[in-house]
Amino acid sequence: MATPLGWSQGSSGSVCLAFDQLRDVIESQEELIDQLKNVMVLQDENFVSKEEFQAMEKKLVEEKAAHAKTKLLLAKEEEKLQFALGEVEVLSKQLEKEKLAFEKALSSVKSRVLQESSKKDQLITKCNEIESHITKQENILNGKENEIKELQQVISQQKQIFRNHMSDFRIQKQQESYIAQVLDQKHEKVSGIRQPHSYQHLREK
Repeated sequence: MATPLGWSQGSSGSVCLAFDQLRDVIESQEELIDQLKNVMVLQDENFVSKEEFQAMEKKLVEEKAAHAKTKLLLAKEEEKLQFALGEVEVLSKQLEKEKLAFEKALSSVKSRVLQESSKKDQLITKCNEIESHITKQENILNGKENEIKELQQVISQQKQIFRNHMSDFRIQKQQESYIAQVLDQKHEKVSGIRQPHSYQHLREK
C-alpha cells in the first residue's frame, strides 16, 4: 500500500499494516461464516446431534461477535486513516505554498545576484577603460616631457651660442673702440704738429 504524501514512513506503515491485517481477519471470518452456513444447510439436510448443532451454533455466534468487533476496529482504523490523510493534505498544501514562496524568493535572489554581477562587470570594464585612458595620457605626457627636455637642451645650446656670440661681439666692439681711440689720439697729435707750422708760414708772407 502506498504511503500518503508528507506522511512519515513509520506512522503510515503501522496504520496501513493494522488496516490490512484487520481486513484479512474480516475476510477470513466471512469465509468461516460462509462455511458454517453451508454446514448448517447440510445439517438441515442430514441429521446431526443436538450437541453438535449447539456447538456449531455457539461457534457461529462467537464468530459473528468477533466479526462485529473486527468491523468496529476496522471502522476506527479507517477513521484514523481518514483523519491522517486530512492532515497530510493540509500539510501538503502548506508545503506547496512554502515551496512556491521559497522558489519566488530564490528567483528574486538570483535576479539580484545577476544584476549585481552585471553592475560589477560594467564597473570592471569602466575601470579598465579609465586605466587604459590614464596609461595613454601618461604616455603622451612622457612624450611631451621628453620633447620639453629636448627643447630645453636646444634652448640651452642656443643660449650658450648666443652668449659666445655676445662675448665675441663685445670683444670686437672693445677692439673697435680701442682702435678708434688710438686713431683719434694719433689724429690729434698730427693735427697739433701741423698747426704751428702753418702759423709761421703765414707770418713770413
